[in-house]
Amino acid sequence: MEKLISSLFAGYWGKVPDRIELLPASGSARKYYRIWLGAQTYIGAYHKDRVENRLFLDFSAHFRAKGLHVPEVYVVSTDGLVYIQEDLGDTMLLNVVQREKTGDYLNSSVMQLYRKALAELVRFQVLGHNGLDYSNCLPRPVFDKRCIQWDLNYFKYCFLRLTGADFSEEALEDDFERLTACLCTAGTDFFMFRDFQSRNIMVKEGEVWFIDYQGGRRGALQYDVASLLYDAIVAIPEEQRDELLEDYIGYLQAYVSLDSGVFRKMYYPFVLVRLLQAMGAFGLRGLYEKKPHFIASIQPGLKTISSLWENGKLEDDYPEIRRVVERLL
Repeated sequence: MEKLISSLFAGYWGKVPDRIELLPASGSARKYYRIWLGAQTYIGAYHKDRVENRLFLDFSAHFRAKGLHVPEVYVVSTDGLVYIQEDLGDTMLLNVVQREKTGDYLNSSVMQLYRKALAELVRFQVLGHNGLDYSNCLPRPVFDKRCIQWDLNYFKYCFLRLTGADFSEEALEDDFERLTACLCTAGTDFFMFRDFQSRNIMVKEGEVWFIDYQGGRRGALQYDVASLLYDAIVAIPEEQRDELLEDYIGYLQAYVSLDSGVFRKMYYPFVLVRLLQAMGAFGLRGLYEKKPHFIASIQPGLKTISSLWENGKLEDDYPEIRRVVERLL
């Protein structure tokens, strides 16, 4: 693979790189390599899934043309399996939070990075959506009823079933139907990142850059904000979540006319479905695959879901979900 990357690099820059180093594995099946030529570095990527690669490359070209903060892709191999892109460094937003968080709260510099991420997210959602071809998106071109049902079933079968929780299947399905019907009333004429969280936001020279957006599709505005502010890895205090949500709505109103009260009412059901989807992942990766980090995330995840009712963010429209979560706690 290093020979392939070196050859691709030399064919584009006319020089053989000084050094190529495999980077530590990420959550995806993609392999990344850092390439050195003098003081300049680049990133080489290999992934055997051509369709997913093509989505990343097409999305990158589209977003770059819109002036959005994504890495530049310089050259792609003829077979579509290898490409070389801009190096955004090693610092994720998560790293900054872990380094600078004081007590339970995010300090002012970290809050400013979150504001930058939300402001750029708005540009992605609105400007990035315009003219974007969604036809090849995986698994579907829009986050619709079927996608919502997949996420809810993920929670039921990969988390609840594995815990052995006592629940009423009919009552739970009634909750799922109400939640799905609510979410399906949201507009979907925006780009939805789908996995917008602190590991997929890079920080370079004080600015934020986005990666891993190939799973994106058309969707509602609220989902990505919920993903970031209710990130399973970063526990943001409720008052700071509220403050950042207000900032996001302000940024959004510069591009879209909306009723902020209606937006907030729809926002928390999206928070709920995002958290339930995360619990499915904790069940699969933790309870089934026995990975300690995911097992350790289960109790905090349940507490966060329960807090939506405790803090008055959700009315009692989903009583079986609430009952089983509080029982497990």
